Amino acid sequence: MSTTVTTAVVCLVCDSALDIESGSEKGEIVECGTCGQEHELTNASASGYEVSLAPEVEEDWGE
Repeated sequence: MSTTVTTAVVCLVCDSALDIESGSEKGEIVECGTCGQEHELTNASASGYEVSLAPEVEEDWGE
């Protein structure tokens, strides 16, 4: 069973609180429930989480 916790981390676009599951690790993608913006966890430790805007997925056109 996964537990969702609301942390002091906020969306970098709309300032809504982000829900991050306990046990989340660096590199995971978290989506804002309000505006849909994706964030990447850049630091996940016992002291808290840090996020940055997730990179956009780019088409490689078969390369």
